[in-house]
Formats: sequence, C-alpha cells, structure tokens
Amino acid sequence: MNRQIKVRLTVYVMVIAFLAGLIVWTAYISWRRIDDLQTRLTAVQWKSFQVADHLQETILGLNNIALRYGAYLEPEDKTNFDMTSKELGRWIDRQQPILSPGMERPILAQIKVAYGDYLAVATNITYRIYNTRQSITRAVEFAGLEKQSRRILDLGFQLAQIHQEYLDTFQAQITRSFLILRVTLLTLLVLLFAALGWLAVVIYREMIAPLQIQLVESRQLVERQEKLASLGMLAAGVAHEIRNPLTAIKTWLYIQQKHLQPGTPEHDDASVIGGEVNRLERIVKDFLQFARPSNPKFAIVPAEQPLFEVQTLMQPALEKSNIKLLVEKKGSPQIQIDPQQIKQVLINLVQNAADSIGENGTITLRAYPDEKKLNNRTRDVVILEVADTGKGIPPEVEKRLFDPFFTTKDIGTGLGLPIAARIVERHHGAFQYQNRADHGAVFGIILPLPIP
Repeated sequence: MNRQIKVRLTVYVMVIAFLAGLIVWTAYISWRRIDDLQTRLTAVQWKSFQVADHLQETILGLNNIALRYGAYLEPEDKTNFDMTSKELGRWIDRQQPILSPGMERPILAQIKVAYGDYLAVATNITYRIYNTRQSITRAVEFAGLEKQSRRILDLGFQLAQIHQEYLDTFQAQITRSFLILRVTLLTLLVLLFAALGWLAVVIYREMIAPLQIQLVESRQLVERQEKLASLGMLAAGVAHEIRNPLTAIKTWLYIQQKHLQPGTPEHDDASVIGGEVNRLERIVKDFLQFARPSNPKFAIVPAEQPLFEVQTLMQPALEKSNIKLLVEKKGSPQIQIDPQQIKQVLINLVQNAADSIGENGTITLRAYPDEKKLNNRTRDVVILEVADTGKGIPPEVEKRLFDPFFTTKDIGTGLGLPIAARIVERHHGAFQYQNRADHGAVFGIILPLPIP
C-alpha cells in the first residue's frame, strides 16, 4: 500500500470517526435538553397547575355556605365558612413560592387583594345576619358577594389560561427538540453511511481492484515464464544439437568451394547452400540468445545516445525505402543501461516499424523523463520511444505480440520481441505500446533512473 492510499484511508477513517462522534454528541446534547425540560416540569410545577381549579372550587363552596347560612341561620355554616375562608387565605399565601415570577405571581397578588375584598363583603353579611337574627332570602342582598367572587373566579380563569399557555409552550419545546434531534441524527446517519460507502469504494478501487489485476497479471506472467522456460530449454537443446553438424557442413562447403570455378552451376549451387547455412546459423544464434541471454554490462550514458547510434546505423538502409528516421532532441537525463543490448532492442523495434510502413513514412525516436509504476511502486523513469506512421498492429497480431516463435514475416524466427522483452526485464524495466489503427504504433522502453 503506497503512502497516498494510506493518507486517503486515514482521512476517510477520521471523517467517519468524526461523524460517529458527532452523532453521539448530538444525542447527548438532545438528551440533556429533554432532561432539562422535564426538570422544569417538576411535581411542584404540576401542583401549581392546580391552583386555579382549587381556587375556583373553594370560592364556589364558600358562596354556597354563605347562601345556606343566610337562608337557614345554622351556626355550623358560619363556623364552616370562617374555617374554610381562613384556610383558603393561608393556602393563597403558600402558593407564592410555587408560581413562576413571570405572569403568575402578579395574578396571585390580584387574587389576594380580591379575596380580601371578598372576605370583607362576606363578613359584613354574616355580621348583619348574626346581629339581626334574620335570614336573607333575596339574591340582591348577595350581589356584593357575587361580584367579588366573580372577580376572583375571573382572575382564577386568567391564571388557568397562563398555565395552559405554559403547557403549550412546554409541549412545543419538547416537540421542537425531538424534531431537531430526529433531523440531525438522520442527516448524520446519511452522511455516515455515505462516508462508509465511499470508503468501501475507495478500498475496492485502490486496493482490491489493483490486487485482482495484479493477480491476473501474475498468473499471465507465471504462465508466460513457464512457457518461456520450456521453450528456452527446448531451444537450447535443439540449437546445441544443430550447431555442431552445421559447423561441419559449413567447413566442408568452404573447402569444396575452393575447388569450384566461379560462374559454374556447381559454384552457384554452393553459394545458395552457403546462404542457407548462414541463415540457419542466425536462427541458432537467436535460439541461444533467447534461451541463455547474457547479463547486461551496465554503464551510465545519456538517454539519447543509443537513439543517435541506431539512427546512424540504420538510416542509410531505410532511405532506400524513402523512410525518414528522426531523433527528437529533448535533453533527457542519464540512464544506467547496457548500451549494446538496448541498441539491439531499438534496432528490432525500428526494423519492425519499417516493415509496417513499407515505403514512404517516418520513424521518430525520442527519450523523455516520466513517472511510472515499476515493480509495484511508482518511481522516476526515462522512456525510449519508437513511433512510426505505419498501418498499426492488427488485433489478431496484438494478442500474440510477445509470444515466442510467432511472426507475420515470411523470413523470421518470431524471437525478436521476446528477446527484446527479456533484455528490458534484465534492465528492471518494462515495455509499453500504443496501437493507432491505420496511423501507426508507438513502442516505449521504460527504464528506471539510476539511484543517486
């Protein structure tokens, strides 16, 4: 896992941890808010909600006692009225610390004043009845008492309305708190799941998918290496067995040619045989080079040096087919290579490009620095490119481009690119290519920069 992926994963994990912490914090704050609202609504507060009901009920009871006393002159009614009225007065005084100081206590103060006026009227009525020992049967004589009781009842109704408004406000606050909690938690959960989903995508894209690709590439590489090893052993054995009799044939042919006169049919036949023997020697040489490639002899040289050497070597032959061989000068850095082996790879690529063009075209050589992934890690590299204006690579050929012994030429062993690939591998590099149908192809040799 490279550093960039580690940093990204760390950031995503921190974001997810932050969202999870934010959810816990929001739930805690909302819980504290609800608990605070519940604390405000204590048992004492609930008791204060009953003040209006108790006041109204007691005043109506006192009115009934007063009316009954006025009608029947029962001493028990007077005693009951005095006791109830005094108890109500003490009860009103006890409500002072219970009620809130906002709007309830001023109403309670007015009730206390009105209750004093009520008791004054009631005392006057009971005094008159007690002294005259006469019953009061007309409602008009209770008008003052009714007026004062109505005043107290109206104030009690106002107090009840204040209590109801308080309950409505309290309920609205609880509803709003629950709504905020629900919306906040849902939003944070959506963000958390989105972050988890994105983290899963990143892990799959940055870690699992590359591993799957590497697994497929590794399997292909193993299969290719096994195939190359088998073919290499076969090639080495066949080449070794052919080499000795081929040397003997070439030696005897050379001896026989000394006894043949030039221009005779026999001399011409011997020349044809000599050419075929030479071709067999080249094939055997390729076989041996493929089976037992020599170790590179590294040297630090300018990246453009092998390009100019290949241009000097191959340009005269290419000019016969009207093919231009150009080198783009870009001032590339130094590279550590075996100049002869890399030159051999470039010659093979240039020859393939010339075969693709046929006649009238351009082959461009260039070297430039870049950053590529080599050996499962990203590093600075130099790319040596061979670009042509030929026909491109047909799809059926592209699939088998680096297969040993596969060739589209009438004369050839099909070992050019496989040998080139093995040389590049021994330089700890890699091949890349771009196929442009009907517009040519671009082959690149990726070579790591030398470690300072």
